[in-house]
Amino acid sequence: MTSPTRDRLLRAAADLFYAEGVGAVGVERLCQTAGVSKRSMYQLFATKDDLVAEALRVHGPATVARYFAPEDTAPSPRERILHVFTTLEEQAGSPGFHGCPFANTTIELHDAAHQASRVALEFKEQLEGYFQRQAALLGAPDPGQLGTQLLMLFDGASVRAVMRGAAIGDVASRTAAMLLDMTSGVIDPATSGGRGSGA
Repeated sequence: MTSPTRDRLLRAAADLFYAEGVGAVGVERLCQTAGVSKRSMYQLFATKDDLVAEALRVHGPATVARYFAPEDTAPSPRERILHVFTTLEEQAGSPGFHGCPFANTTIELHDAAHQASRVALEFKEQLEGYFQRQAALLGAPDPGQLGTQLLMLFDGASVRAVMRGAAIGDVASRTAAMLLDMTSGVIDPATSGGRGSGA
């Protein structure tokens, strides 16, 4: 079910929890920001935990999708993988970047069984699955492992940007390119002195 009140609550929750953390944002502040009463909120969501999980579920798809390049702008699997990291690098340099909302939520909750943590994991697995599918198209000998390694690189680069409070340059995309070269045998002429050919 959707309603203007519900939509405002979910938007405010997604924004505030990402910017300030789940624990730092109380129900009263959340309702004030959304312009709804606490009574209305509890009619829609039995608990704050329900709201945390639903905010991730509703706004998570857009968060993940922005890392996926349209095929006309990144026609090869290699380009699609590297697009994820160049997008992360662009995001990491913006003032509003606070890391990965899915990782942030799970770390703050300290409970992998929490409903919001399960939702967060589903979205992280979507990104990992995307990496694995592109790795398979590249002909990587172990697409599953390469996809996992790329996800770990993504998470590590995201954390680095938050901890340092600064842009990460092109270190993530360069590292991803090196990993692709080492594991799939696909050599980028721009970084290898012309050895071989790109995907």
